Amino acid sequence: MADPRIRQIKIKTGVVKRIAKEKVVYEKEVEQQKNRIQKIKDEGQDEHNIRKQEEVLQESLMMVPDCQRRLAKAFADLKNTLESEQDLKEHEDYIAAEQVLKDAESQLPELT
Repeated sequence: MADPRIRQIKIKTGVVKRIAKEKVVYEKEVEQQKNRIQKIKDEGQDEHNIRKQEEVLQESLMMVPDCQRRLAKAFADLKNTLESEQDLKEHEDYIAAEQVLKDAESQLPELT
């Protein structure tokens, strides 16, 4: 039977990976939406269409801070789990989790 602590590390690693990826996708979506709105304005399209596209942009913009908040929480949770399970340091899932933390660190919001 596999160690339940390894299972928890795997789950928490997956959560951090998924949320970091999600944040990147929303940031790309925001950029694409800004470009789309500018293109629509340049073409002189209907005001209603422009407003609808701006609403879509606002929804995407709201998701970025939400992802940052969830990522910070999941990051701290995984980091605490790894700190409390030092005896598993040699396990491949532990090493993978440490790498995910390093990769996700750049996605964390800057603390002021």
